[in-house]
Formats: sequence, C-alpha cells, structure tokens
Amino acid sequence: MDLLRQLGGLLPGGKPPQLPLGQGEKDKPRRTLAQRLQYLRRPLRLRGNSSISVPLGVVLLFPCIVVILILVLFVRHPSSPGRILMPAGAPPNIRKISEKYDKVFVTGCLEPDTSKPRANGAFVVLARNKELDGVIQSIKSIERHFNRWYHYPYVFLNDGDFDDTFKDTVKNYTSAPVEFGKVGPDMWGFPDWVDPKVAKEGIAKQGDAAVMYGGMESYHSMCRFYSGFFYKHELLQKYEWYWRLEPEIKYFCDITYDPFLKMIENNKTYGFTIAVKELRETVPNIFRYASAYKRLNNITSQGLWEMFVEPQPEKKPEAPEPGLPEEILRSDPGANKLPEIDPEAMEGEKYNMCHFWSNFEIARLDFFRSKAYEDFFQMMDHSGGFWMERWGDAPIHSLAAGALLGPKDIHYFRDFGYRHTTIQHCPANAPARQLPREPYLEKTTLDEKKRIEEDKYWDDYDTPKENGVGCRCRCDTDIVDVEGKDGSCLAEWVDVAGGWASP
Repeated sequence: MDLLRQLGGLLPGGKPPQLPLGQGEKDKPRRTLAQRLQYLRRPLRLRGNSSISVPLGVVLLFPCIVVILILVLFVRHPSSPGRILMPAGAPPNIRKISEKYDKVFVTGCLEPDTSKPRANGAFVVLARNKELDGVIQSIKSIERHFNRWYHYPYVFLNDGDFDDTFKDTVKNYTSAPVEFGKVGPDMWGFPDWVDPKVAKEGIAKQGDAAVMYGGMESYHSMCRFYSGFFYKHELLQKYEWYWRLEPEIKYFCDITYDPFLKMIENNKTYGFTIAVKELRETVPNIFRYASAYKRLNNITSQGLWEMFVEPQPEKKPEAPEPGLPEEILRSDPGANKLPEIDPEAMEGEKYNMCHFWSNFEIARLDFFRSKAYEDFFQMMDHSGGFWMERWGDAPIHSLAAGALLGPKDIHYFRDFGYRHTTIQHCPANAPARQLPREPYLEKTTLDEKKRIEEDKYWDDYDTPKENGVGCRCRCDTDIVDVEGKDGSCLAEWVDVAGGWASP
C-alpha cells in the first residue's frame, strides 16, 4: 500500500489510478535486445553452498545441443533407417558412381535364371587340412547366397596332401563337382635360382621387424603362388574363369545372377569388391620394378595405372630406397635375367599403396596366361621381392592390371556384400527391387531347429535405402565398412572410373 501511494496514490474505493490505454508503454523507455536477454546471464550455483556457478543461458541451451547431437548420430549411423532420408550420395558407400566405364550388373534381386549354359569357370580355394572349419564357413556362405542355384565346381589346392576327412566333409557341403589337387615344389617354395639361405635370412629379418606375416615362409610362398602359378596348375587348365574363395569369409547378399556370364557379356577381364591400401613396410621396392616393367616395354597407360600412382609435387630429389640385395640371386642361371633398374627413373611417380584386395576376385584366366603378364611376373619374381620383402599377390595383380588394362576392363562388384577378417564391404539394399527369399535348409547341420534358425536369420534383411544396389543383404554391424575407413581406395577407383555421378 505504501508503494502504491508513492507511485501516485489510490483512487477512491482503494483502486490504483488507471492510465489511458497505451500511455504507460509510451512513457516507458524501450529496452534493447541485449537488455531483454540480460536474465540469461544470471548465475546459477551448481550446489547450494558451491562457489562455482553457470549462466542460466548455458543451462537452458545444453539440453538442446544434446538433442541435436542425438539426431545427427541417428541419421548418420550405418544401420539407422534414418539414413534413407539423407540426400542422394551423401555417404560414399551408397553414392552413385559414373557409368562411363563400368556399372552395376544387376540392381536388387532377380529370379535366378539357370536355363542358360554355365560359363567355363570354377571356384579356386587354397587351403590346408587344419583350415577345414574356415573352409566350411566359406562354402556354406557362397552356397546359401549363390551356388545353390548355379552349381559351379570347386577346385581345392594344397601344398600338401588333403586327408580323407577334409575331402569327405567338403563334398558333404555342396552338390557341385569338387576336385582336389596338390601344388608341387615347382610352384611352391624357393625357385632354383634363389639362394635359400639368403632368402630365409631375409624372411627372419622381416619377422624380427614385426612386418605382418613377414616372418612366415609359407605366406611368402602363398603370395608367389597366387601371383604367378595358380593359373598354371593342371586342374585349372580346362577353365577360362576363376572366382577366388578364402577360408573364413562371409557373403551378406544374395547373388541372383551369374557374374561369370555378366563379365563375358560386358567384355570385362577383372572384378573386385574391395580396394584398400597395402602396408608400406611390406612392399618398399615393388613399385620400382613395376614402373620399370612399364617403362622398359614402352607401355602407355590406358587410364587404370593412375589409380595406383600418388601425384608428386615438384621438390628436391630424395635419396632412393635402398634396392633389393642381389645376393639372393644365384650367379647361375638367374642373375642375368633381370634388366638393370634405375632406382630414380620412375618418371616422378610414387606408389600410393592402393590395390584390389585379391582374396576376392573374379577374373579371366587368359589375362594371367598372357605373355605380357608372364613377362611382368618374371621381372617381379627375379627381383627377389617375394622373399626379401613381403610382396603380396594383391599389389602384383593390381599393378599388372594398371599397366596392361584400362578402367573399361575392370568391374566393381559393388552389389556383393563380402567380409574377410576385419575388412568388409556391404551395400545397401535396392529400394523396390527386393523379392521374397526362398528358404535354404542345407542338410549338413543335424540339429533341425538350428538349421531353421540359421536360415531365418537371412529373412530379416536390411531396410532398403536410396541408391542401394544389393539383394536381400544383411550386413554385419560390429565393424565399419571399408569405405568409411582411411585405408579405403574407393576414391582412387572412382577417379579413374569417371568420377562421382551427379545427384
């Protein structure tokens, strides 16, 4: 009451004086935006007796930031249905690629057409008896997702003898023809022009330096075999195409067409599904010899070589990597088979470590049997790099393809979901192109309940997404797809394949 009297007193009847409408607002000074928001600076104590305080505005804004972050993570998560709401092409694994040289053979699912004659091709598996469990995993996967319809034969190779348990078990997991062969000493181990003592010392040094698989003599032999001998094996002489299978691999999508026939129809030579970078310490000198082969044979790039080359800015010349030791070559007859290599004459090029990951590849065998590839392999082989370094067959195949083929000869099996160890590529499913799945109850699992549960797992395939190309894919979610990792070479492939397509 005292306050009201000070402001102007009371009217008769105890009512405060009334101002004409709008007059009070006119008399009040206008407050700026900063003054109106001044209350947001009001400090709030974290606890009643705490000396730490936080502005009221921060307290009000924090929940909003949390909600926004949750929404962003939801939309960006690979398994989130919110991903389908993203603009076309946002993540690289579903972004459209130019079809200038290559395109997906089939988008989504087809009814498998088994009326056409099969191609002259086979699955090739290099394995040992102790890897039986991993082989079973691989056969079950490829049979479920492809070969139950097409029945392509298998060729199993081993540097030893397959035992009866291995043979009988493998035959029990497929109705397709199966052959077993042995890799002889002419294709495995040290060639006669290599000094075994020096080679073994080189392998031991790689083991001491913790080069991945570098200390395993059998791994060096395997890489050399897949680089220059597998296609010469007697069991493969009758085939024109091969599809490589490794133990312990997984396929995630149904393949409802024949990739061999599509490769023939589209005049392709080599197909891949993952391209990644090699470990630099395994191949320090490989590009020196690959580049020399290309240069000495006056080979002009057809556009694929650039996928494996790292553009170098102009700079002062650096000291070259020390070359491979010549002691590994016996003076007779191998020493004179390798032309002199100038370590600095690589035309300013440097290997970017990219390669097609060859544990999955579908390829025309006459490419490997060609004189040009054989000359390439012989030059690489006589350098000693398969022993003194840990050259893999993946960079050998890739650099040979880079020198001898063009982007038009290569097919990216983007619609194949595939995993080996901790590296995976798995496409999104194609919208409006999925078909009902036919159950596959393989007969090897004796527990019928387990068989049914295993098959029903694949009924619940991933939600289709914009730009998806897969058929009934169900991807593993415990690891990130290779396209989301730094070691991926998808961008390098896209560059030579014509670039990203316009949205």
